[in-house]
Amino acid sequence: MNIAVLDGYTMNPGDLSWDELKNLGNVTIYDRTPVEEVKERIVYAEIVLTNKAIINAEAITYARNLKYIGVMATGFNVVDIQAAQKKNITVTNVPSYSTVSVAQMTFALILELTNHVAEYAQSVQNGDWVRSKDFSYQVKPIRELQEKTLGIIGLGRTGKKVARIGQAFGMKVIASHKHPERDKMEGVQFVHEEICFRESDILSLHCPLNEQNKGFINKHSLTWMKSSALLINTSRGPLINEQDLADALNNGRIAGAGLDVLSTEPPSEENPLLYAKNCIVIPHIAWATYESRQRLMKTVVDNIRAFTNGKPENVVI
Repeated sequence: MNIAVLDGYTMNPGDLSWDELKNLGNVTIYDRTPVEEVKERIVYAEIVLTNKAIINAEAITYARNLKYIGVMATGFNVVDIQAAQKKNITVTNVPSYSTVSVAQMTFALILELTNHVAEYAQSVQNGDWVRSKDFSYQVKPIRELQEKTLGIIGLGRTGKKVARIGQAFGMKVIASHKHPERDKMEGVQFVHEEICFRESDILSLHCPLNEQNKGFINKHSLTWMKSSALLINTSRGPLINEQDLADALNNGRIAGAGLDVLSTEPPSEENPLLYAKNCIVIPHIAWATYESRQRLMKTVVDNIRAFTNGKPENVVI
């Protein structure tokens, strides 16, 4: 069985083992694959694994032996699902593997924006403490989370994990969610989206991207937020109109933002959020703890085993 991994580097930059996958067949691993090279690399493969490498209709039609596409992530928009259906190709994904990691990074961003640990450490490294006349000094004001309001847009698995951490900090948690009755959670008050914006001291995005919410963080919705509020996005970059958010940060309309994702990744040098005031941007890394990637690798292999045994799991089509 020929297995092609189109972009293995992000999941396994060298600290995990491919051995379990290699036990399943003849495996070819590419660190990354540009879209124009996909069809040549999968033409003889029976099984293809991808994270962000796009498998379009042309590549699927061109593939001679393809039976299975395994997405090494939760989102599967990189695969042309209709083209796969036409050729009776099974497509699977890996749900929920990064819930803990993303929730942890959400609070890493929150704590950096409220406690400014990196800035204080840099100040000490610059010699400011050595030169200080006092045993303690302020670089930036530090804010407590207790009794602050944490607003969550999207109370799925990750949103709920973030809510629990917020509750452990003594925060009031409110949420805007499509299915409040189905996904109700003790201690979380469901509110209308606009109220979530207006009442939150920290607003954290954990909703899937769709046509209805693309760019819903924009000039209009940002006016609902407190000037002291923080915005966190560890979900999807296109949820935010980036120029509008940059303007809001630079004009002091909101106090800060912590972003793990942008609309285009890697971003262009012109992306305004790279230079906005009080904006922390990290390179879509919230999902990628060692433990999370271990879970991802295991489930990718388990999905293939289930498929070859005639009982496919985590099937999206």
